[in-house]
Amino acid sequence: MRKGLISALVAASVFTSGPLFAKEGFDQYVESLKEEARQAGIDDDILARAFAGIEYHERAVSADRNQPERRLTLDEYIPRAVPDWKVDQAKALYKKHYAALKKVGEEYQVQPRFIVALWGVESNFGKLQGNYNVIEALATLAYDGRREAFFRQQTMAALTILQEGHIAPENMKGSWAGAMGQSQFMPTSFLHYAVDGNQDGKKDIWQTEADVFASAANYLKQAGWDDTYTWGRQVKLPKHIDRNKLGVESNKALSLNQWQTLGVTRLNGQALPNVDIQAWLIQPDDELGRAYLVYNNYQSLLKWNRSHYFALAVSHLADRIKFG
Repeated sequence: MRKGLISALVAASVFTSGPLFAKEGFDQYVESLKEEARQAGIDDDILARAFAGIEYHERAVSADRNQPERRLTLDEYIPRAVPDWKVDQAKALYKKHYAALKKVGEEYQVQPRFIVALWGVESNFGKLQGNYNVIEALATLAYDGRREAFFRQQTMAALTILQEGHIAPENMKGSWAGAMGQSQFMPTSFLHYAVDGNQDGKKDIWQTEADVFASAANYLKQAGWDDTYTWGRQVKLPKHIDRNKLGVESNKALSLNQWQTLGVTRLNGQALPNVDIQAWLIQPDDELGRAYLVYNNYQSLLKWNRSHYFALAVSHLADRIKFG
């Protein structure tokens, strides 16, 4: 009876990838990933190099399961995400790379300051790309099972990137979740949006800034960006407003004139711009927090990352680049 119980516990532990038996179960899972990749046309040489020496990465699982519970308010978050030193760096890099940024901006119809802002928020201008083995992290998270379908898809996409020769397997580094390079693209995003900006035959978002800039611009353009307009603006709300009107759902867009009629003004109390554009009203914290009217370009930023805090950090840095 006791022997049967122990056997059952061992089997359960392997199935749930418990720490003691994770390695055994993980090795078996990796073999299933390899077989799926072979069926998809990935060469055995690529598979051997991509999976060489990888192990179940407990830190990736811990990071995925233990996201910070306390959320900062925007008043706390924005100064941390966009400190003055980052603004100074953004301005200097904008000036340094202006010729390349201007060319990319004109080709994809995206204002260069937003390309630089994304670069700064995502990876501190390439300095913080993550040092995880991407295949190891993705395979671990797929095996962990909490979001298996998603991470298994990302693993196959990452192997496709290796098969296409954009980077060597040994150099494919990223975050614990598999976000890669200076633009922190997930592998599927790379396959959809990465661009060979310097036309050397590779889409290198890890080391080649021309590729980083073009890839970011291409993503925004495909997400609906329109360089005729900006992203939005912080606003002042009336004492009473129907909170059912807040949100970025398509049916909640109103013209600036309609928002003005409802009592929404610029932050300084002046009238909103007389521009024919649809806008959404958001207030990511509570009813006492910052409020914004955002345009369709902001929706494009949300397609990059479904976080108001991310989109507002990028927008704020882009404005600081332009306005100081």
